[in-house]
Amino acid sequence: MSKPSFLAKAVAVFGCLIASSSPFAVADDEDSPNILFILADDLAWSDLGCYGHPWHDTPHLDRLASEGARFTQAYSPAPICSASRASILTGKTPARLQFEFVTKNEPGRQKIDFPTPMSAPPLTLNLPLKERTIAECLKDEGYQTAFFGKWHVSSHHERYLGWSPTHGPVKQGFEIAEEDYGAHPYDWQHSPIETITEVGKFASDSMVQRVGDFLRQEHDRPYFAMASSFYVHTPVRTPCQWLREKYDARVPSDSKKRKNRIEYAAFLETFDHHVGQILDSLEESGQADRTIVVFCSDNGGHPEYTANAPLRGSKWNLYEGGIRVPMIVRWPDVVQPQTEIKRPVIGYDLLPTMVDWAGGNPPKCDGESFADSLRGKSTSTGEPRPLIWHFPYYHPEKGFAKAPDSIGIDDFATSRTRPQSAIRRGRYKLLQFAEDNRVELYDLSSDIGEQKDLSTQQAELTSQLRRELQRTLQQHNARFPITK
Repeated sequence: MSKPSFLAKAVAVFGCLIASSSPFAVADDEDSPNILFILADDLAWSDLGCYGHPWHDTPHLDRLASEGARFTQAYSPAPICSASRASILTGKTPARLQFEFVTKNEPGRQKIDFPTPMSAPPLTLNLPLKERTIAECLKDEGYQTAFFGKWHVSSHHERYLGWSPTHGPVKQGFEIAEEDYGAHPYDWQHSPIETITEVGKFASDSMVQRVGDFLRQEHDRPYFAMASSFYVHTPVRTPCQWLREKYDARVPSDSKKRKNRIEYAAFLETFDHHVGQILDSLEESGQADRTIVVFCSDNGGHPEYTANAPLRGSKWNLYEGGIRVPMIVRWPDVVQPQTEIKRPVIGYDLLPTMVDWAGGNPPKCDGESFADSLRGKSTSTGEPRPLIWHFPYYHPEKGFAKAPDSIGIDDFATSRTRPQSAIRRGRYKLLQFAEDNRVELYDLSSDIGEQKDLSTQQAELTSQLRRELQRTLQQHNARFPITK
């Protein structure tokens, strides 16, 4: 074989210099997996068939779980939408981001329809552009980035949930970003949908079609696609009369909020159908074998539509029902089918995990990669790490005066949530309530419903966790409510 000429050597060296001077890394198309991230809205931990629900039909999500890993102790970073989504996107806690509540149309403070002893911090409207998102990190690794659906980490523009022109997805690293309500009832006032009686038929959803179109097209580099669904957020209404009839015959006659639960079951099956359509598009693209699919919810379920049992609480509070969520990961040829992962993980772990999958080094953040757990490797290093939550606000803003004070299991009512924080370390979880500095301690390994407060019985552990919670929040520069 002849030696390469001087010219050939020069061309090769020049090519390396060009590559190294590029502002973006060039991903290895053969080794770098695509990442498809499907984010549900307000889906409860116990809503899916694969998580044990007795009458919800969710065949597509159940199949996804059977083909990959189902996490049993996955958490959202917050019990509410905007704070959770901002944390997921950045790998930072809502406390560190100082984005702990839901975005609004204008700045200011909460207006509660009942006297409260404390005042919550000023409202945060936008995820700061200085924060690096998953999309920006993966774009630097040579990925094409695309976003579809619900954004909700910036102030509303022109309409409810309308994307901000200054703080929307394209300003946070997404090269392709398409805003669309799809068939969700948010848009019914503009595009009403006729009643559907034919069994097995669903309304066409343009947002899902956009996702499918993206997945089926040719890609010259690996992609990160985020399909952020509006389902199963209120308003919970379905045009599918056949689904209502199906669940009317299935939901027990003595069920609390039975009418709501029938409508919700139909709504959820519609969402599962959408997931199935997205996964079908992935199969049609020929890229399914090299695509990691991640599915999770942004927070717990709405208390007036779904049962969060065996968990206590719901969306808006820091009991398990508000923050423990379903999470499924399918990684062909890496994750064994029907894998169950008990390791506690949280939404702000997704950024470092996805950057790990892409072969990069994540920026400094509060999460840690759980990629090794998916590969079947033990990551235990002794003392379990703490998970942190911080919710320095009141809820509901309208209706607080009439809302019940107690928070139980399957109350089917929106209770009063007061400023609170929480820490989980290993099997123990401590909640601290800002108004009276009261704490509660639970052993989740034996009391998943948080019914037996151990704070008095285990005073030393309670004191340790309380100090660790406060120390961590201070390190995160957390904001706190102030006494009026």
